[in-house]
Amino acid sequence: MAWELPERHETEGGTVRWARSGRGSPVVLLHGTPFSSVVWREVATALSRDHEVFVYDLLGYGRSTMRDGQDVSLVGQQRIFAELLERWGLAEPAVVAHDIGGAVALRTALLGGARYGRLALLDAVAIRPWGSPFFRLVREHAAVFGALPAHLHEALVRRYVRSAAHREPAPAVLDELVGPWLGAAGQQAFYRQIAQADERWTREFEDRLGELGCRVLVGWGEHDDWLPPERGARLAAAIPGARHERLPGAGHLVQHDAPAELAVLLARFLRP
Repeated sequence: MAWELPERHETEGGTVRWARSGRGSPVVLLHGTPFSSVVWREVATALSRDHEVFVYDLLGYGRSTMRDGQDVSLVGQQRIFAELLERWGLAEPAVVAHDIGGAVALRTALLGGARYGRLALLDAVAIRPWGSPFFRLVREHAAVFGALPAHLHEALVRRYVRSAAHREPAPAVLDELVGPWLGAAGQQAFYRQIAQADERWTREFEDRLGELGCRVLVGWGEHDDWLPPERGARLAAAIPGARHERLPGAGHLVQHDAPAELAVLLARFLRP
């Protein structure tokens, strides 16, 4: 099934592509890095039976604009997320956020004043330190990696994306995840978003996690090699009343490794 994002939201940095489906109480799905909203395909389909589901590609990712000079930092993504919530008219939606999507959602609530009905954080960037050794190496030498020959860049990105999953992705799935990062624009965008990642953007809210005023679910793949499961336990412990669940058989990319189990977990969490 083709993944379509027919709607557009114009920002200073370029076009953000988005879509909505289903009817019912609103749920917004935020993807992480180096992915796009396509990782939500199966979960979004399942949730849209009972909810109005909103998905979008972060600026500089997937089908959204990739270009030089963009602010694709967590601060920039926070600003765009707040704009989208306003555009969609969502006062207190449920939010489901993965990886850096978690940091964007947390910044928007704790530093930007947004209110959520419920918040699910999945293998979320929130507690320092974060970023794999590869991620940190690239961040320190982004210009060097950006100059790699195209075939070496593609091999590197394929191996990196593959390492997020515990279950071997089918070739077509891996192609879909890697595709946006290929070509001249995609290669530069891949290293740009890593170069702009900075732990100070999560440090700003770490000591305020206890201020979250909604029900919170912290879900983690038990085989996450990027952000160890112990990080999820620490995050849940920092949020009063948070529910903590580990997904067996799943790595960091829980949407790929355990889509059915994740959909059931989220459906139960979002149930009134």
